[in-house]
Amino acid sequence: MDPAAPFVAIDFETADYPPDSACSVGMVRVEGRRVVAREHRLIRPPRPAFAFTDIHGLRWEDVREEPAFRDVWRAVRPLLDGAGFLAAHNASFDSRVLRTCCELSRLRPPEIGFVCTVALARRTWGIYPTKLPDVCRRLRIPLRHHDALSDAEACARIVMASRAAPGGG
Repeated sequence: MDPAAPFVAIDFETADYPPDSACSVGMVRVEGRRVVAREHRLIRPPRPAFAFTDIHGLRWEDVREEPAFRDVWRAVRPLLDGAGFLAAHNASFDSRVLRTCCELSRLRPPEIGFVCTVALARRTWGIYPTKLPDVCRRLRIPLRHHDALSDAEACARIVMASRAAPGGG
């Protein structure tokens, strides 16, 4: 994986426990040392059940008229063109949501790998605990936690900071 390659940071918010319940996605594309594109979309999940409103503030009423994942992904997918990797905080969660939503929508998941900014923050700066607000505080990155676009931008800035760190990729 080319450490100088363009990349896209991504964050999903989910409505309930199964990984097919994406209700919001934020994506930030970085080329060189610059953020060149930002996208935020609300998504109508497959069920009206919302277990995480207290975390992200979204309710069924906020997304019931929004497009389903299939249509949202088709609109934002071009952000990945030419990207070397996807970045996410706790990448196993976001990669599972993306893979599950793509599969259930009969879309091909992206064939690029994920970089986990949790692992990156631990490896680069020895940050513990490594929750996104902790890393952002340490690196002085603004954050509105559980806002998908803010979380994605924070992940992008973590990767950018790691590239600028001594010995960084």
